[in-house]
Amino acid sequence: MATDIRAKLSNFDTSAQKARLVVDLVRGKPALEALTILKFTPNKAAEPVHKLIRSAIANAEENFGVSREDLFVHKIFADEAPTRKWRRFGARGRLKPILRRRSHITVVLREVE
Repeated sequence: MATDIRAKLSNFDTSAQKARLVVDLVRGKPALEALTILKFTPNKAAEPVHKLIRSAIANAEENFGVSREDLFVHKIFADEAPTRKWRRFGARGRLKPILRRRSHITVVLREVE
């Protein structure tokens, strides 16, 4: 049975829809290749996802004694977090709602068998 190495980023200040564009790039790839892809991805979400995968690799080495060359991104997904509701004043005394969306990103690494 393969052990799952997890890392989670909560309340990241980007919508889940935009985070999924970055997350989809690295799903199923070897962990070191995923880090290289994210390093050269210009999206705002790429740097935090890069840090998250680095954290998961460190967890694997420290807690499970797994070599970083043997890891691959088994699952990675971005879920919606609670939305902050803001408002701005509009014409004729109206309020214009602003939704500040956030996301939770979870990564699961596994050892290549």
